[in-house]
Amino acid sequence: MISLPLTLGTSPLRKTCLLKFLVVDIPSAYNVILGRPTLNAFWAIISTYHMKIKFPVVGGVCRGYQRGKKRILEEALGEENSNKRGKDSMPRPEIKEEAPVAVQPVEELLTVELIPGDPDKITKIRSKMKEDVREQVTNCLRKNKDIFAWTPQDLEGIDPGVIIHHLNLDPTIRPVKQKKWHFGPEKDKIIQGEVNKLLAVRHIREIQFPEWLSHVVLVPKPGEKWRMCIDFQDLTKACPENCYPLPRID
Repeated sequence: MISLPLTLGTSPLRKTCLLKFLVVDIPSAYNVILGRPTLNAFWAIISTYHMKIKFPVVGGVCRGYQRGKKRILEEALGEENSNKRGKDSMPRPEIKEEAPVAVQPVEELLTVELIPGDPDKITKIRSKMKEDVREQVTNCLRKNKDIFAWTPQDLEGIDPGVIIHHLNLDPTIRPVKQKKWHFGPEKDKIIQGEVNKLLAVRHIREIQFPEWLSHVVLVPKPGEKWRMCIDFQDLTKACPENCYPLPRID
């Protein structure tokens, strides 16, 4: 971070302020970027619609000099003829539409069956190769057909040790089996309906896990409806260092 004086405008309508600049060692298309702190320091007013800026100075108001900016741009681009559309207008860059280029192979390709007799597992190689080189490439492809001719059905899956999550249980806490709860006929029907919905979309499945047993809890919702939750209070107490504690149902 450095502090430098910055002067905007030309004499006699100019103003100088001491500003702080952050110096970074990266390639950039600009020598300096002036943001809101600079505009506030100069009391500048900008108009994005008119592409102009002005700020007060001693003795008047300083405004942007568009013709000078245009001349600098023309000198940088090496243009001799100025734009005739207006004295303050900026030159418009010419945009030339390029004709679409059709990509074509540089040579004819040969089809090689990675598994002889199986037309679904093929690849293509160059045709302008020597006979011995072509034979070597074909033999290499067929030798490694498990790499070049596999299908999604050939995937063996992910190691369960990688994808299975284990709770960070405190080893000093014994598993808790919650006592059997009795719901009324109306709540039993609601619970069974929610369980059937989750089973239908394969969001849950039935397992035998007698070490920990948590019951469902029906929480009232607006409109005389019910939300089915799981009472994880015992598991939450057994996972004191878990970064993502299970929901608490009071």
